[in-house]
Amino acid sequence: MLRTLNNYPGTIKLLLSGSLILTLARAITLPYLVIYLSTRYALSVADIGLVIGSSLIVGSLLSLYGGYLVDRIASYRLILACVAVFTLGFIGAFAAPALWLLYLCLVSINLAYAVFDIAVKAGVAQQLAVTERSAVFSIKYTLTNIGYAVGPLLGAWLAQQGINLPFVTSSALAAGFFALYLTQGDRQLQSGASPHQPLSFLALGRQLLRDYRLICFTLGGLLSAVVFGQFSAYLSQYLVVTESAQVAYSTISTLVATNALLVIALQYAIGRRITPNHLKQWLAAGLGLFLLGVAGFALSTSLPLWVLSMVVFTLGEIIVFPAEYMFIDLIAPEHLRGLYYGAQNLSSLGGALGPILCGMVLASQPAQWIFYMLGAFIVAGGLFYWLGAARLEPARNTARAGT
Repeated sequence: MLRTLNNYPGTIKLLLSGSLILTLARAITLPYLVIYLSTRYALSVADIGLVIGSSLIVGSLLSLYGGYLVDRIASYRLILACVAVFTLGFIGAFAAPALWLLYLCLVSINLAYAVFDIAVKAGVAQQLAVTERSAVFSIKYTLTNIGYAVGPLLGAWLAQQGINLPFVTSSALAAGFFALYLTQGDRQLQSGASPHQPLSFLALGRQLLRDYRLICFTLGGLLSAVVFGQFSAYLSQYLVVTESAQVAYSTISTLVATNALLVIALQYAIGRRITPNHLKQWLAAGLGLFLLGVAGFALSTSLPLWVLSMVVFTLGEIIVFPAEYMFIDLIAPEHLRGLYYGAQNLSSLGGALGPILCGMVLASQPAQWIFYMLGAFIVAGGLFYWLGAARLEPARNTARAGT
């Protein structure tokens, strides 16, 4: 992977570095928020979940407009603005005297991160040919998982040293990248804006709603994200109900570590082989592995079986993630690439819904039923992907012509 990175332009390497740094900054603080909100504001567990979950949802919804801005504003300026808001959001989070101000800071952090992520994807698409993008998306996902693997450990240690240190460290990391991009960023990196008279956000929104493929892929991504978006949360819920607290904690810790290590080790090796020519087959294989992994969870009665099921489940994640981006990349018009990535980003709402739906099922039905529900979401997501992929060929030809 490192050897491949050396072959890419400096702009791509800088964007990928930013993705790693901002993910690390986010991962240092966000898992620690539960303790921070409980300690400083004396919130209940339910209220903490509402604050964190709703701030993620609001940030994801607003990022659709952020995608519109990616297509309208020079990437250099937009990226600097996102990183600045991200930095100030963390500073404001620990300095906020009231809960509502902290909430606004959390929404700002999530929104800035989402728009930055969209800008990075659009920048990759502008710099590289279609056949090279899958490898870069896989590298990006690998770096993201490294950030999420290291961040919580670093955040836990910092929190022991001082209650505000995670926020200070996150803001310092983001400020450091701001300074780096300010001096080293490509000022010529422009948006994919159309040379014609630009349409309003609402007019473009109506245009997106007429794109049958985008709607299918977005719905497919949202439904499948219910399964893999926050798997650690719903597995924790299930284990708490079916096992002792000690067994639940040790099992989920092992499963999260297994997932992170496999993604870091295999994401690039597998993801770079996913090409536009066989996207349907790759996606079918990934969803099939998801289904097998969920079935394995339902049947697991010992830690080795849980780990084996997680291996299968993670292989599905490794395949589906870059395949989703390739699908959107192929259907997105050049001048609307940011808006299309913003629409795809709405699939993250599925990750927020997963723990909520599983909690409702666990409260009213036998515990095993959550896996039946998750299996149904995989099948439904696969159906929408299939419906969208059936009309993919014209978009692929268009993408090649544009390249």
